[in-house]
Amino acid sequence: MTEKMRVVWGISGAGDRIEDILEIMKKISVENNDVEIRAYLSRAGEQVMKFYRIYNDLRSSFEKVYVERNSNSPFLAGQLQTGKFEFMIIAPATANTTAKISLGIADTLLTNSALMGLKAYVPLYILPTDYKVGEVLTKLPNGKLLRVRVRKEDVEHVERLRKMDGVYVIESPEEIPLVFEKHLKIFREKRG
Repeated sequence: MTEKMRVVWGISGAGDRIEDILEIMKKISVENNDVEIRAYLSRAGEQVMKFYRIYNDLRSSFEKVYVERNSNSPFLAGQLQTGKFEFMIIAPATANTTAKISLGIADTLLTNSALMGLKAYVPLYILPTDYKVGEVLTKLPNGKLLRVRVRKEDVEHVERLRKMDGVYVIESPEEIPLVFEKHLKIFREKRG
């Protein structure tokens, strides 16, 4: 059996670009037999995936999909701290999840796990929905576009994240494969 690079994919309650992110993660999983992506959803993340009618696609595409019961269940934080995962990626990350991590608030599965992982030097990649002041168009489940204002207060949390050791902010789903390529190269070199 081939040793696999395990990765945590955290899904918060944001719908922005969630369909694109799901397709990218599926492609990475299919194209790399030495990668195991485990999806961990906040309760709101589960709700949004169902709202977009892609929850069943997620469950059928990934062998391990977990939904938050509380901030420490499933016990993801402990698995991150004991080296079971190469890195954690939260994509998409709501303004709420982004703010909590930037302020060190660990009261949800994703925020607790991210912060505990950082203490154990596990890299955190985060794709926040609100990273630049202005307006964005986001696609609703019915295909219509919704105009959303990105507030400076939300962007300030992203800027705080950029300064945190071990945290890497990505701004588009297209950057996700580059993160995997970087870590896969190191993982494969270590394996020989």
